[in-house]
Amino acid sequence: MIKKRLALQMVFLLLSIAGYTQYQYIHEVLEYTPAPGQFINKAPLGLPESAESIVGTITGALTLGAWGGYVVFRFEEPVQNHPDNPFGIDFIIFGNPTATWAEPGIVWVMQDENKNGIPDGTWYQLAGSDYFFSSTKHNYEVTYFNPQSETAVDVPWEDNLGDSGFIFANEIHTQPYYPSNEFFPHIPYEQYTLQGIRIEGAVDKSNPAFIKSYPRAFGYADNVPRGNAPFHLPDNPYTTEVENAGGDGFDISWAIDGDGNYVELDEIHFIKVQTAMLDHGGWLGEVSTEITGAVVVEPNPSITGILDMIVVKDLPVVINQNPYHLEAFAFHKGRLQPDRTILWETDLDGVYVDDEGWLHFDVSGELTLTAYWEENPDISTVVTTTLDYNPVNASELQYITTRVYPNPASDYIMVETDHEAIFILYDLRGAKLREFLHQGGTMRFDTGSLVPGVYLLTSTGRNEFFQQKIIIR
Repeated sequence: MIKKRLALQMVFLLLSIAGYTQYQYIHEVLEYTPAPGQFINKAPLGLPESAESIVGTITGALTLGAWGGYVVFRFEEPVQNHPDNPFGIDFIIFGNPTATWAEPGIVWVMQDENKNGIPDGTWYQLAGSDYFFSSTKHNYEVTYFNPQSETAVDVPWEDNLGDSGFIFANEIHTQPYYPSNEFFPHIPYEQYTLQGIRIEGAVDKSNPAFIKSYPRAFGYADNVPRGNAPFHLPDNPYTTEVENAGGDGFDISWAIDGDGNYVELDEIHFIKVQTAMLDHGGWLGEVSTEITGAVVVEPNPSITGILDMIVVKDLPVVINQNPYHLEAFAFHKGRLQPDRTILWETDLDGVYVDDEGWLHFDVSGELTLTAYWEENPDISTVVTTTLDYNPVNASELQYITTRVYPNPASDYIMVETDHEAIFILYDLRGAKLREFLHQGGTMRFDTGSLVPGVYLLTSTGRNEFFQQKIIIR
């Protein structure tokens, strides 16, 4: 009798542990809509059963294909936006990146507001480090066309900006890359359109034999390699070390609405991961986000660390445009801090960064730039590039005659230019807010009605193109 009771207790304990483990990991995949890609329509990464492989584990294998492909899943219970979670991180998503090859995925979250168990509400993007870059395309759409071939051929695409291209086939993966109706009956046979946000990323193709796709600073899936168990203990996303579970941690407090404003969510029920880049890695194929699983973080107020970060937009390997506009952003707990002042240091004489973030130089050579908070220089980021100075090119550049100040601004900006030009102000979703004709000279532009945030001011005129990030406090 005692042995039987002990056996029952052991079974109960094992079931409890199993239930707890199941609760910690993905409970159900609700939708899988990949974009075309080299791993689509074949095991182990690109079939409907591949989506099931990420349930209850972090060692599955699922590709989302090229830009816009996505998967929607949920945990057994809502994920809490818990203030005691380490570094504020609420859940971790694991992929298969390496130190030199990341395939970032944007993460969206949704609440089950009508409590019907279906993701039919409002998606909120968790705004990662690249959200505020001027190169990020908001309200972006791509239409993929079925080449209707029984073997691998290039898949054409067109976007809503007038650009077009191909998801290129390769000799290694010979099956069709466009999702087959046999496996994905919900995807139209002729063509289909995906919507979302596209980030530029940083793909280095200077060496075709060793192409690199560098990781983003924070806030993207398939970006940081897996670390060590326990896998519910996140890394600090505001440092570069893989110190705990690795993978990519996400804070629900990063959620933004369609206007780019942060929203307060106490919990979420559904998560969507979507390939964020539209690029090609040569023999490595298209940049496609892969997912191996996800886990909920457990509260532990004793674990904390640096919560501030400066993010600098990736620099070209070589800069020969003089001056060159730099983009840098300050974050606290992953939220943009537009009122923080960022200063710059350089390690070369003849190089400086002005108050509007323009890099000026009259020398060539390898350059190290340090961006740091004025009020706390310990919060800094170091970037490197090579300067290629050409006095002829520098004197011919026309856009240097345009100057915008103050920046950051509050009630107004002054736009100074020596020629007639049309200026357009956009928000970060790409929506045109204002357009005006500048006759030359100095013109005041009122910004008091704009909500605090980051905007993009562009102009065209006299065969020039000018753009500058404007921060409104």
